[in-house]
Amino acid sequence: MEFHEVIEKRRTSRIFTQGVTEAQLRTLLATGAKAPSSGNKQSWEFIVVEDRKLVDQIAELKYQYNRKFPPGPGESQREVEERARNQKTWFKNASVVAVCTQGGDVASAWLAVGNISLTAVADGLGSGIIGFGGEEKKAVETLLGLPAGYELVCVLKLGVPEGPVTKPPMRPEFSWLHTNIF
Repeated sequence: MEFHEVIEKRRTSRIFTQGVTEAQLRTLLATGAKAPSSGNKQSWEFIVVEDRKLVDQIAELKYQYNRKFPPGPGESQREVEERARNQKTWFKNASVVAVCTQGGDVASAWLAVGNISLTAVADGLGSGIIGFGGEEKKAVETLLGLPAGYELVCVLKLGVPEGPVTKPPMRPEFSWLHTNIF
């Protein structure tokens, strides 16, 4: 697949029919580790979470985290709860990788995540990025045994997407571009 096509086709996958194979996972993580990094520190760490009990605990923490968000415009609390429940169930059938960093070098870890997500598309796979904050982020870090000085950047779900992934609405091209000042 041509590089620009990979970028055009990248979408967030939420539902998977199966996770990735060990060989696919190694390829994905190896491309993540080839990302640029601040000062070439390569401060990212990847934790492959194979234990389904741990995956279920991470999914529960994501559910608890998302329940805390207030309803958006025109949205009910019931819809917030439903979305949070979906976040929990979307871990089913996915391979799960926690992306961590050392010394606050979050930007470099995100570049690694970008490489992994684009490689997944090129290999006919899907990815979903799961963010955490607050006490749930700390709970995932504790659950995964992160040493002092390391932090969770995100959790990646990887696998074979269930059906086609639709393109979300995009802002008009260059509506986000400013010159000299905002």
